Amino acid sequence: MTKAQPKTPQQLFDALEQLNISHTSVKHDAAMTVDESRAVRGEVPGLHSKNLFLKDKKGNLWLVVADEHRDIDLKNLRKRLGVANLSFGKPELLHDVLGVAPGSVTPFAVINDRNGRVTVVLDKVLLEGEKVSFHPLTNTQTTTITGGDLGVFLRAMNHDPVVIDFLCDSLSNQQNK
Repeated sequence: MTKAQPKTPQQLFDALEQLNISHTSVKHDAAMTVDESRAVRGEVPGLHSKNLFLKDKKGNLWLVVADEHRDIDLKNLRKRLGVANLSFGKPELLHDVLGVAPGSVTPFAVINDRNGRVTVVLDKVLLEGEKVSFHPLTNTQTTTITGGDLGVFLRAMNHDPVVIDFLCDSLSNQQNK
């Protein structure tokens, strides 16, 4: 049995259109990190994210999607999720499950997780955002939709997110410094 090829950005855009999700995209130089993305994306509107592909001690996979300005405390996150030890997933596993390379991790990648192996953990502020922007399976573009439409997309892909208010983590981290 051959493994399905990962979806292309155009196939993602087609899926968004089938869901009646309005979207705009901007092409730019490749960006591997949040800082690089800020430098190359220009005036792309909306909230932007940091995306972490994680694995817990039992082998469960997690895609954490948080506002790019949030500090993510993995110890606190694992406690909030009720899991033991979170570590970064290997690039090979990322590609096998979500069909993307490091630097292109995005909530849109769940379109490639046909077996539902990944649990999406979503920052509440992104779900509520008027405009939110993510890479469309490649780090040479940024695509903007609404936060509500992000929820529609995730549910349509059978990835109803675990919603967390990461602002609480950021505030408690600042108070402890």
